[in-house]
Amino acid sequence: MEVNNRRNFLSKVMMTGIGGAALLSTSVYAKGPRNGSSTQTLTEAQKDKLFFIYQEEKVARDVYITLGNIYTDENTFASIQISEQRHMDAARGLCEKYGVDISGVDESQVGEFVLPVLQELYDTCVATGEESRLDALKIGELIELTDIDDLEEAAKGMPSDVVNVFDNLKEGSYNHLDAFRTAISRA
Repeated sequence: MEVNNRRNFLSKVMMTGIGGAALLSTSVYAKGPRNGSSTQTLTEAQKDKLFFIYQEEKVARDVYITLGNIYTDENTFASIQISEQRHMDAARGLCEKYGVDISGVDESQVGEFVLPVLQELYDTCVATGEESRLDALKIGELIELTDIDDLEEAAKGMPSDVVNVFDNLKEGSYNHLDAFRTAISRA
């Protein structure tokens, strides 16, 4: 029963995706653009989406670090966590460029998140992934599918530089998805 409850929660969180970012209080997570910047001004909702994507990339990296430490014989986690760090770097760069306050995020703390929904997502993904190597790989697949959907949704109405970065992140997620599916097929 506990496993089913976790899976039901995970399904709900994954279906909420980027739409959940609209529920955030932007006054806590975003600041206006830097003085003297020629950067297009984003709405508070767009800033929320940038912050959400940044934290969601951290969820992916942190889940893969944690599950990689459990399943040390599964190289998929190790190789993709490195790529997820690059995804975080790209999303962080957008946050910095557009004046989104990320000062509360400590990238060195694996498994700690500012957004409660993403903290719960991380905890649930790890708990499900701990059940078996196959479950862990399926969590990776689910994370990548969710990232792709969330990046597509978050790109709507964004400036072209943000769309370009999100397209690159999405392409990386497709590659990660292929890697997880290959690992699942051999598991």
